[in-house]
Amino acid sequence: MAEEKENTSQQSEVVSAEEQLSERIRQLKESVSDEDAPISGSHTLRNILGGDVLWMFMRQQVWLFVLIVLFTILYVAFRYQGQRDFITIDRLQKELLDAKYKALDSSSKLTEQCRESKVLDQLKNNKDSVLHVPDQPPYIINIIENE
Repeated sequence: MAEEKENTSQQSEVVSAEEQLSERIRQLKESVSDEDAPISGSHTLRNILGGDVLWMFMRQQVWLFVLIVLFTILYVAFRYQGQRDFITIDRLQKELLDAKYKALDSSSKLTEQCRESKVLDQLKNNKDSVLHVPDQPPYIINIIENE
């Protein structure tokens, strides 16, 4: 009798496990099934012109369209930013060139004013300076160091 009870409990466990397995398979099939009806091979002219075929295609590919729109927006934005950067670079290069020319002009004016002949002419014209050009050559003084 104990064996019969054990066999019936094992059989009921097997039946219960099979029922659970079939229930899980059914749930899995429901979750995997596609919500859209498959595109049939027999499309009528009315379906095609009415936009049903196009609408089904659009519904299936909606994320592709979103991705294309996103990439298009990014492309336009980066191109606009790149053009602004090129304009800024061009303007800054022109300013740099102008600054170089001004520095060169100032340097040449300073060099001209610092020449010995110009300095001597200015000293002669002012007549308030005691500086003059020496008549004698400079002396060289040799110092011997004691060790």
